Amino acid sequence: MFSARINSLGFTRYLSATTNHVAHGLKGAPAVVLPTVEKVVPPPVAKTNQTLSSITPTGRTQARFSHTDVNMPDFGDYRRPSTSEVGKTETTEIGRRAFTYLVVAGMGVTGVHAGKNLLVNFLSTMSASADVLAMAKIEVDLNTIPEGKNMVFKWRGKPLFVRHRTADEISEEQNVDVASLRHPEADADRVKDDKWLVLIGVCTHLGCVPISNAGEYGGYYCPCHGSHYDASGRIRKGPAPLNLEVPEHSFLDESTLVVG
Repeated sequence: MFSARINSLGFTRYLSATTNHVAHGLKGAPAVVLPTVEKVVPPPVAKTNQTLSSITPTGRTQARFSHTDVNMPDFGDYRRPSTSEVGKTETTEIGRRAFTYLVVAGMGVTGVHAGKNLLVNFLSTMSASADVLAMAKIEVDLNTIPEGKNMVFKWRGKPLFVRHRTADEISEEQNVDVASLRHPEADADRVKDDKWLVLIGVCTHLGCVPISNAGEYGGYYCPCHGSHYDASGRIRKGPAPLNLEVPEHSFLDESTLVVG
């Protein structure tokens, strides 16, 4: 600590001036020195078959030796007599292959047969039930239908028209110019017996049921939208685009008709 005193003449007794100089009591902080971290570089790993196989979960899968006097295991106790010796394998190769082919072929045939049965049983579950199959075909006694009349039956939920045509109707329909029809079909292509006309009674326009023995052509008339059909079920006038459908049918004899 430093001090200074100044004395004034005549006023020494009354005045006293003192100046004190105090040095700074704090010391400066030392410089921060960062520690150096030594960077460790791992040694390179060669990606060869041996190094890659050694990191597999089960360890090495193979090993290659540089010498030829390694004792290899002998599996002679597990080999078949036909393959125990090198010379025998060539002579028995054809027989062994034939046996393998025979076993594979037998298993293949068995698998195909089992698959076929499984597929047939699966598809049979989607087939029609017995009551539906009973309606698949219908027999009609033709003796109950007089000449010139039309009778309606129910077949597969649809009206079935069976018409006993007269000789004049047959002659008239056979003489129609097919080229002038909207849906050209000859009368001979729509009937199996000229006297009997079999049709599904559903109008091809919007599905109404036509009226028999009506219309401008003496065949069928649809009251819904005015479609006229002739005595062969062919569209002649009106909005219907197609002729009446002819179902699959056959004649067991002269008096029995089977539809379906």
